[in-house]
Amino acid sequence: MSLYPSLEDMKIDQMCRAQLSEIKSHFTVQSTGAPPASPAYQYPSFTDMPVPVNNGPLYPALGEFMGLELSQAVIRENMPEYSQVALLQQNEVSLPRTNTGLIAPLSSQSAGLQRAQVTHGLRELLLCKDKDGKVGVRVKAINNGVFVCVVVDKSPAAMAGLRFGDQILQVNEVNVAGYSMEKVHEMFKKSPVNGIKVVVRDRPFERTITLHKDSVGCIGFQFKNGKIVSIVKDSSGARNGVLTDHQLLEVDGQNVVGLKDKHISGIIENAPQVVTITVIPSFLYEHMVKKMAGSLLKNLMDHTIPTL
Repeated sequence: MSLYPSLEDMKIDQMCRAQLSEIKSHFTVQSTGAPPASPAYQYPSFTDMPVPVNNGPLYPALGEFMGLELSQAVIRENMPEYSQVALLQQNEVSLPRTNTGLIAPLSSQSAGLQRAQVTHGLRELLLCKDKDGKVGVRVKAINNGVFVCVVVDKSPAAMAGLRFGDQILQVNEVNVAGYSMEKVHEMFKKSPVNGIKVVVRDRPFERTITLHKDSVGCIGFQFKNGKIVSIVKDSSGARNGVLTDHQLLEVDGQNVVGLKDKHISGIIENAPQVVTITVIPSFLYEHMVKKMAGSLLKNLMDHTIPTL
């Protein structure tokens, strides 16, 4: 099954395929006098046939996140659009995944599409320090887990792909479960300038959506305090499944958590024709912010509290 980053990409690809098929059929009929037979894939042996790659469960035994119970009942009540995903995750069902990759005739040149990819699993990142000896991140200890609460824009952490809400599992191959915020910060301070290994788990229920601007530069939704509140009819947002009651986390892979709406609008306006947004259900986002202490987030975004 082909994968596309947006409906626009799918439509263009289908049109191109149809045109190529028509051209091929035309020349084949002229040369042979008969329509072409449907091609069949041939393999030299059974072992040469491609086998779907089994990447395991998305979130093994996902039962809670930052102290929030993520049972089927809670998800159905607060995030019904994710109930089936949660069922797969909690039952540890292995999902087959092919290696076909995305078909993106319109979005292929979008750097934001590459930066915004969500793995729904564990990631290993290599960080470094800037000229001031900082990584550009601040963490918060919640329920014996360590979570990223701030990533400074254009910092080494941001460029490496560390994101708000990621759970840090290891720093330089040391498990940090149960560590305090101060202890983790101290580990970063004592780390070398280059080659800081960090293993993180992505936020649950986040997703990326690739959108295409219309003739007036709009992508099709309105937001307030970073929360999507309405969808524009017949827009790219409507066509590609943008939902209300979801919080904007990133635009083209750039963190927008804690930014004012005017600032976020400016980022979208200055983005290229193809824009990829990362969103998460507001129900889960509001719980995360509450756990991370909203006042701390605000102070950090205002640069009144130094980051590492």
